[in-house]
Amino acid sequence: MGGAATIVCFQQLKGILGLIHFTHETDLVSVMRSVFSQIHQWRWESAVLGCCFLFFLLLTRYFSKRKAAFFWINAMAPLTTVILGSLLVYLTHAEKHGVQVIGHLKKGLNPPSASDLAFGSSHLMAAIKTGIVIGIIGLAEGIAVGRTFAMFKNYHIDGNKEMIAFGMMNIAGSCTSCYLTAGPFSRTAVNFNAGSRSAVSNIVMATAVMFTLLFLTPLFHYTPLVVLSSIIIAAMLGLLDYEAAIHLWKIDKFDFFICLGAYLGVVLGSVEIGLIIAITVSLLRIILFVARPRTMVLGNIPNSGIYRSMDQYQIANSVPGILILQIDAPVFFANASYLRERISRWIYEEEDRLKSAGEASLHYVILDLSAVGSIDTSGISMLEELMKNVHRKGLQLLLANPQSEMMKKLDKSKLIDKIGQGWIFLTVEEAVSACNFMLHTCKAIHVAVDQNAEENKV
Repeated sequence: MGGAATIVCFQQLKGILGLIHFTHETDLVSVMRSVFSQIHQWRWESAVLGCCFLFFLLLTRYFSKRKAAFFWINAMAPLTTVILGSLLVYLTHAEKHGVQVIGHLKKGLNPPSASDLAFGSSHLMAAIKTGIVIGIIGLAEGIAVGRTFAMFKNYHIDGNKEMIAFGMMNIAGSCTSCYLTAGPFSRTAVNFNAGSRSAVSNIVMATAVMFTLLFLTPLFHYTPLVVLSSIIIAAMLGLLDYEAAIHLWKIDKFDFFICLGAYLGVVLGSVEIGLIIAITVSLLRIILFVARPRTMVLGNIPNSGIYRSMDQYQIANSVPGILILQIDAPVFFANASYLRERISRWIYEEEDRLKSAGEASLHYVILDLSAVGSIDTSGISMLEELMKNVHRKGLQLLLANPQSEMMKKLDKSKLIDKIGQGWIFLTVEEAVSACNFMLHTCKAIHVAVDQNAEENKV
């Protein structure tokens, strides 16, 4: 949205500087080239007038924000600037000194044109194709703009109702030769900054426009174009939410760079390029996170049965002879190989650490699957290979808290029978308790065997 607002602001330089010829491109480079290639045509009178009205509009908005009771000042500011600008031009004859005005406007409404429809025309198919493309673009723009402003006021946009509304008003408008009606960004912003709260504002605006076309069009002859540009720029500046960008930088720098890339794509290219950049980078981020899911070693919080990441909780202690690992993502073909290698590396590093520290050797590996929402055949194959690798090392693999969908697939693949139903537990705490019981039992058996051997020797 900030990129589109920036583009609209730069497009208004034509009116601010009083330029007659201007580029139809929207990117920053083309606009700046068009502006600075016509320096000799800049009108300082128009620029001064535009800056004054822009300052007035921004000042009224600032005052209305500081004093909520005076919201009407900001709402009346655009109309006030139009009236003051028209009076100023009329009294000073500024149109003769480089200030462009609207000029003559034809009074009245468009005559009905339903009778002019020609379904037998040779251009009918071309008109249908063009209409479909324009309709899709207008609908996409209107819904996008509507949802953007809906976020400011925290209300919901129903896409189906929007489509019906766009269709009905364009059908009705086509009967009087109206332009395609959508949700233009600049006019929506002006309406928003004026304090509009509901669709009633559109009814009031339509009534006012109709009354103006019928009776007041001569009064707009002296309205300077620079005033209209100032109103649009003031509305667009309110949409440049730099605080949100700073907030993104503080919270998630990756999101900030996505935002920055989309903004630069829109400003330096087009809205389509900005959208492509944002969508592409977001998809790459999703793929990266899914293909490289987090795996963490869990430790026991003292005096509790809670097991949490040892990197996050410094007070968490490892359990002697047991390695507890948590997988924090669905397991499927894109990350199965990575998870197998990562878990094997965890086991190797844990064995190496225990050997270096002279502690008890590793006997059990517990996989906490509470965060694994789904698994595919590649993930099942990965677990089977992991189980075989663990068994080759003389270790035992345990599963803790697998989800229902995962259990169904493990059961159908017969992997539960291979692992052993006795090695699947509801919680990590139960799995650790079972491992400790086995460790103590085996230790007691070994002690008894050693004692019997010594007695036999005697």
